[in-house]
Amino acid sequence: MWFRRDLRLSDHPALAYAARDNNEVVPLFVIDPALVRYSGQPRLAFMYRSLRALNESMGGQLVVRHGDPQVVVAALAAETHSTEVIVSRDYAPYGRERDAGVAAALAAQQVGFVGKGSQYAVAPGGVLKPDGTPYAVFTPFRRTWNHHGWSMPGDVVAANWSGADQWPCAPIPNDPELHCTLPPAGEGAAHSRWDEFVASGLDSYDQSRDLPAVAGTSMMSAYLRWGQVHPRQLLADLRDSAAHEIFRSELAWRDFYADVLFRSPQSARQNLQQKMDTIRLDTDDAARERFELWAAGCTGYPLVDAGMRQLLATGWMHNRVRMIVASFLVKDLHLPWQWGARHFMRHLVDGDLASNQHGWQWSAGTGTDAAPYFRVFNPTAQSKRFDPDGHYIRRWVPELASLATSHVHEPWTSPGAAAGHVRQPMIDHAVERVETLSRYQVAMGR
Repeated sequence: MWFRRDLRLSDHPALAYAARDNNEVVPLFVIDPALVRYSGQPRLAFMYRSLRALNESMGGQLVVRHGDPQVVVAALAAETHSTEVIVSRDYAPYGRERDAGVAAALAAQQVGFVGKGSQYAVAPGGVLKPDGTPYAVFTPFRRTWNHHGWSMPGDVVAANWSGADQWPCAPIPNDPELHCTLPPAGEGAAHSRWDEFVASGLDSYDQSRDLPAVAGTSMMSAYLRWGQVHPRQLLADLRDSAAHEIFRSELAWRDFYADVLFRSPQSARQNLQQKMDTIRLDTDDAARERFELWAAGCTGYPLVDAGMRQLLATGWMHNRVRMIVASFLVKDLHLPWQWGARHFMRHLVDGDLASNQHGWQWSAGTGTDAAPYFRVFNPTAQSKRFDPDGHYIRRWVPELASLATSHVHEPWTSPGAAAGHVRQPMIDHAVERVETLSRYQVAMGR
């Protein structure tokens, strides 16, 4: 059983298949240098902690090895005289290419390569229009996704492990140096967090999910990213209510973006809507200086700065704020969405290629949205609407903590602004909004 993004023992179709008929199961995790190279420190640390938790749950039997999976998996299969290698299916571009190579290497040894289940409620490719073609827009996708449905969660799998006691194993690496605080890792932590949210936040999710100063979101994204919980385990607890329906829709968005990436793997790096390739972007040295100010949370727009500092301090950012800071980068600073997406993937503990890249494309107006180019978030208006008392701003931008609420969203209007006691906005949003609309209209041929 080759574990990847499915670090749990409950509701695990691939593991259940491997453990059938009391088979001896060799549990393997491969630390792939190709993935480590592109993973930021928060994601690596959380992965290592998750591996320690998984290893503990299976009595220390997890076999950890380093190297190219095409070599490592085939070698361990030969050592253990395994007849099959079982995995949860991976639908991401790199994962599909990697698995094809591993399957070929195993076939040369007459070893089977079997995929069971996925990390999604409905696996990519499973939601289709009546004519058999895929959906390009979320709303109809979601309706069909909901009608498609999913199985009920399975139980904890009791496997007959043949693991680290018998086969050579590398130690799980120590955490890299961290400058942020991460949530607890592991399947147990995932279910504890979910139980807490169900008890205290789920029923008010529709009212509180957009308020970054309130603990109104589930904080389940990192656990879903690493498969410490399966989405159908969450879906099984949802009822028919407005709040639960909106949360269900968020899980549908996750499946939708995975489906889009599966069908258009080039969209991980390129505009999904190729007609937007002609948008004029800034990429010179001055643009890179503006990017660095944005990345450090030093734009002069309090909510943008709060979000960027939260990311650096915690490896996570509130979803509403993610949209605001993304809009600011692309439509106020006129920078490529790929720069922001890459920064997020380096710092997010929940960094997921499909959700991250297509969330950025939604903000940039290059993705799945049917009429996106004219959406330009006003960072001050968003701040007043979603952090009205300024609590989120004061937490993450402490130099503004003493400002009155009447000034905290626009500190340049405060009495101390003239004396240089607050940071001035790096750009004029009203001016840049006009510039953005002009650039997009040119690209759209208007």
